Amino acid sequence: METISIQVEPQIAQAYRAFAPQRQKQVQMLMSIVLKRSIEQDSLEKTVADLRDEAEANGLTPEILEELLADE
Repeated sequence: METISIQVEPQIAQAYRAFAPQRQKQVQMLMSIVLKRSIEQDSLEKTVADLRDEAEANGLTPEILEELLADE
């Protein structure tokens, strides 16, 4: 793995920093999947379906994903 920096809204950065290390890893994995799929030129629907499948295979349940994606 390699580290990159991306700009996000201040409240997102603040919430991320407050996450427990395990939750930060989950978010990192989720973002890695999203970025990987976006460069593969898949359709949005396929990207979302693949993201869901891969996330679940790595222990991110729909409930955890919903919580991660929810507006805080």
